[in-house]
Amino acid sequence: MVITVAAGAAVAGGGVRLMALRSLYHHPKTGDIVLVADGTEKPIAWGFYNSASMFCVRLMQLQEEASRDPSCALNIEKLLETRIDAAIKLRKSLGLPSPNTNAYRLVNSEGDRLSGLIIDIFKDVAVIASSAAWVEKYKQQITVCISRLTKINHISWRPSVEILKEEGLDLSGSTELDICAALERVVENGVCYLVSLTGQKTGFYADQRENRNFLSTISNGQDVLDLCCYTGGFALNAAVGGALKVTGVDTSLPALELANENIVLNSLDPGKISFVRKDAAAFMKDAISRDDSWDIVILDPPKLAPRKKVLQSASGMYRNLNSLAMQLTKQNGLLMTCSCSGAMTRSGTFLRDAASMAGRKITILRQSGAACDHPIDPSHPEGEYLSNILLRVH
Repeated sequence: MVITVAAGAAVAGGGVRLMALRSLYHHPKTGDIVLVADGTEKPIAWGFYNSASMFCVRLMQLQEEASRDPSCALNIEKLLETRIDAAIKLRKSLGLPSPNTNAYRLVNSEGDRLSGLIIDIFKDVAVIASSAAWVEKYKQQITVCISRLTKINHISWRPSVEILKEEGLDLSGSTELDICAALERVVENGVCYLVSLTGQKTGFYADQRENRNFLSTISNGQDVLDLCCYTGGFALNAAVGGALKVTGVDTSLPALELANENIVLNSLDPGKISFVRKDAAAFMKDAISRDDSWDIVILDPPKLAPRKKVLQSASGMYRNLNSLAMQLTKQNGLLMTCSCSGAMTRSGTFLRDAASMAGRKITILRQSGAACDHPIDPSHPEGEYLSNILLRVH
């Protein structure tokens, strides 16, 4: 049976526009495997059907791939093994893990051809973040695959509850499975961190690893301010890099407790690095009123524009925060400003508007995104969510 779908219906995992579905069953239900066909009923790919999701099919394998490797065709267990093994080999080729870094991303959703599945590794713990119904359905198979292919001793599931509601799954009343110890000690570029496995996202933002390391190379002898610092990633790297004084600011008490423990873990001088619990905007306004300024300012706010429909209001918030940060940056100092909102990353104009509001001129010195263990499928530009821009503020 062929089910005709409106032109332009969304398909995740390969950028193919859906023409029709050929079901392996007479009446496909959410979670069923379906074949995707073109208008002449020629197979294009296979994937998982979901009647509730904005992505009515998440593509798992294109027809040309199935022809080359028929062992994976319509076989999720074999496909998981093949894709996860490929992800492991890719990270090994990138030098991950290493004696200096054992916190990294192993599977990056569409970037590793497993749409809706994210796996972060923290030493011998795998934290799995699911944002697709098929991931929840095949939880056991994913667990077995990870356990068999890696040296992982513990697996923690962190379902993206709000996103999964849009997939037709309500997990708000469920409890997480396989949670191991609440804290894990990891190392990244030689800097030690305590990671909370119940913290934000998967517990640690491995995507900023290369940007944190870069900051350490330009911090020697500088006064550094790290806004929205979470557990102190940028602040710690600045201190390790020889900054004269580092101040981190965040509203989360649990995050700052870990940040302070990270000072001890890295044997840093508490007189040179400290953390303040305060709203970033309020802190900046108070600092401006005192005429305070810093050589380097880092601004890494939480996601303010999760969807395009809130882009306009979020753009105003990003503009205002960056305007304040620019006013705190010394003449010819540096502002490292970040956005983890993909819609904002691709929108473009808020930095220019922020500079105008602050009465400052800016020059872009460096533009970066997520670390190399966060691969992006060019047919899924939404995967390029992170921007990290280094500005000289005149």
